[in-house]
Amino acid sequence: MAEQVQVGLAQRFKKWERALQARYKTDLSTPRNRRRAMIYHLFLDHGLLRHWWTNMAQVAPGVWRSNHPLPGRLPRLHRMGIRTILSLRGALTSPNYLLEKEGCDALGIALHSVSLAARRAPAPAELLTLINLFREMPRPFLMHCKSGADRAGLASAIYLIVIEGQSVPQARKHLSPRFLHFRRSSTGILDHVLDLYEARLTDGPVTMERWIAEEYDPEAATRSFAAGR
Repeated sequence: MAEQVQVGLAQRFKKWERALQARYKTDLSTPRNRRRAMIYHLFLDHGLLRHWWTNMAQVAPGVWRSNHPLPGRLPRLHRMGIRTILSLRGALTSPNYLLEKEGCDALGIALHSVSLAARRAPAPAELLTLINLFREMPRPFLMHCKSGADRAGLASAIYLIVIEGQSVPQARKHLSPRFLHFRRSSTGILDHVLDLYEARLTDGPVTMERWIAEEYDPEAATRSFAAGR
């Protein structure tokens, strides 16, 4: 009975949270909308926490990872030489992206976006788009998700494997508690993707890019991850 009450309360809270987010999820077309967008960014997207904590680290020469930067942090990134920012959050109409795009445009920083999820096996097209961006984007660049923990970790690992030629064990260090990523949670699906590629290498060499394009199956990955848990 107590468990049912807890589930019911959690569902009601989620419903209330979604309704509140929808109320403040707006564009920047008017001063009122801009205020609501900033409220969404700071409080409903937990941006206020990211004012002091950036979860930033260097992945490779000219390549950095972090959490989603607040608009006020963009000038500092510009001063350190960042020429390009890659958002792993997608959602091109969200207040987060619109504020970031506005700030990047003002500073001359190129902003790219690809949509990844922290609790879902990424689609092959998403990963191939990510790899193409890695090859094309001017450096130095910064990649980020929301907290800089899960999607940024997977993207960093893929960068090191595909672009830098590192091994899977070396690259997977970017998916670790040091960045607040925890394998035993539902975000462990991202670790599982690396596990599947590493296991495939025991049958013979294949580049990660080719494996993603020709062999990787996100639905099968989801099933094997669930079975393993």
